[in-house]
Amino acid sequence: MGPLSGIRVIEMAGLAPAPYAGMILADFGADVVRVDRSPTTGSRPDPTRDYLARGKRSAGVNMKDPAGVDLLLRLIEKADVLIEPFRPGVMEKLGVGPQVAMARNPRLIYARLTGWGQTGPYASMAGHDIDYIALSGALGLCGRKGERPLPPVNLVGDFAGGGMLCALGVLLALFERSNSGKGQVVDAAMVDGAAHLSTFLFGLFHAGLWSGERGINLLDTGAPFYDTYRTSDGGFMAVGAIEPQFYARLLEGLGLDADALPHQMDRSSWEPTHELFAKVFATKTRAQWTQVFDGTDACVAPILGLDEAADHPHNVARSTFIGGVAGSRMPAPAPRLSRTPGSGCPAAPISGADTDTVFGEIGVGAETIAELRSRGAIG
Repeated sequence: MGPLSGIRVIEMAGLAPAPYAGMILADFGADVVRVDRSPTTGSRPDPTRDYLARGKRSAGVNMKDPAGVDLLLRLIEKADVLIEPFRPGVMEKLGVGPQVAMARNPRLIYARLTGWGQTGPYASMAGHDIDYIALSGALGLCGRKGERPLPPVNLVGDFAGGGMLCALGVLLALFERSNSGKGQVVDAAMVDGAAHLSTFLFGLFHAGLWSGERGINLLDTGAPFYDTYRTSDGGFMAVGAIEPQFYARLLEGLGLDADALPHQMDRSSWEPTHELFAKVFATKTRAQWTQVFDGTDACVAPILGLDEAADHPHNVARSTFIGGVAGSRMPAPAPRLSRTPGSGCPAAPISGADTDTVFGEIGVGAETIAELRSRGAIG
């Protein structure tokens, strides 16, 4: 029984950000029903590969059929939250925009997750994570000196700035509803979220403590003590020894004499110190360096691949990864609550697998369901 037990969520099927928001809510006990387009002939995606669908149910609805739209509105009447991932105006064209939905259910939290947001000159444009973080200023922070910006996969826009902050918006609106009794619209834009995640660095920049040039700052690989280094076997180590006492432990582990080196914060020496550290790290394997630094305060860790992270002793001890389907492992729910923790159910639904059950729960009879299926309104 998670903290969101009893909360009903409708998640309109979409790509990564909205499913991630729904996954967070499902992990902590919400009943999340993903509304898929009615399954058609052809192959279905393997649900065991869709970690973002874990713990959810799926109902197939044909939103081009008025009967399908009516069924969705009936679901909305019984729901607490709706999450939709479409461009502005799409849900309105389908007949289930916020005005219509909240007239049917004034307590509904209507979460709209987009890249550019519901307003602004870019609102109707297509885009992806890389575009949203570009406009936010976040992408311009990432990259080495003299090189082009390097996108951090799609973690900053899609998942952190998009899905995670959308889930936070839903929770804030649910909390407010407990006082007012009223629902509201959550406008979660990835460009807003990526900018929000960069608040600390905007502050440093405006205080004159962060350069607009990439790769010369404290946290963007400019400093030799905050960077990654290749080992003799082709692996990599991550170094984050910012504080003086940690830097001292780093030098000790590397076998370097602190008195023979320039001061840690002497920026004019950062480049040659980088070269020195790289030369030293190249003398041992990743496993050997891990053994050197494990248990110390040098702030050094091995860089693990997706095929390795679940096996690291620390992650094993904390159960950071949990069992998935067919022997796979996936990240566990986070954060951890002491009394009502999350639960990462490994099961992911096949599209439309729960259609009959979901609509039966809102009073749609078996005969009606059969008729709707025969006309293609549901799948």
